[in-house]
Amino acid sequence: MGENLEPQQTPQSRVSSNFNDRPANQMVDMLVLHYTGMPSGAEALARLCDKDAEVSAHYLVDEDGAVHRLVDEDKRAWHAGLAWWRGAMDVNGRSIGIELVNPGHEFGYRTFPEAQMTALEGLATAILKRHSIPPQNVVGHADVAPARKQDPGELFDWSRLAAQGIGMWVSDAPPVCASALQMQVMLTAYGYDVSDLTAAITAFQRHFRPAHVTGEADGETAGILKTLLDTV
Repeated sequence: MGENLEPQQTPQSRVSSNFNDRPANQMVDMLVLHYTGMPSGAEALARLCDKDAEVSAHYLVDEDGAVHRLVDEDKRAWHAGLAWWRGAMDVNGRSIGIELVNPGHEFGYRTFPEAQMTALEGLATAILKRHSIPPQNVVGHADVAPARKQDPGELFDWSRLAAQGIGMWVSDAPPVCASALQMQVMLTAYGYDVSDLTAAITAFQRHFRPAHVTGEADGETAGILKTLLDTV
């Protein structure tokens, strides 16, 4: 798989035993981004390869831009856990998972370095060339598990990825007045699990309105969501 990447982004293989087969005839149609949420990259890499941890990802991207391939793309890595997107619960079965080394909200959340973002862009671009993944299905862990997860968080630059054709972004949207029920309908239409509506709105804001993560459905948030739905 590394042959489709730029030389400086060719993955270093370190095999994780934490994987299984994808469901029969299941095509990859999602890309899920995470942060590791651990004090160091070395600890994260060790955990992703620890059979007792029962967690993994297809790739780990370190802060210096080093890319580690842990699970082959044709296998089901264990990165999303209990998740839901666009009506499907087995997110692991249909996705590629990328972990980005970052301490996360628990250990000193910080911005993602240039080298890491550059490496991610190259890796994600190559993945999208290999699989039919629509922009709407390039998501964060928080998007598919809003009641449980925050990653990759409000400091992650989704707009930068979208500018490279990776995922979706709205830079300017007119405000819209929307009731809680209307927000629920629109979020469901985009892909979110709205069983906890506040959590779903918070996850949406972390992704698409990171400067205003409140969990409240204000006009700006509703406007961004409506504009996104108009483009999918």
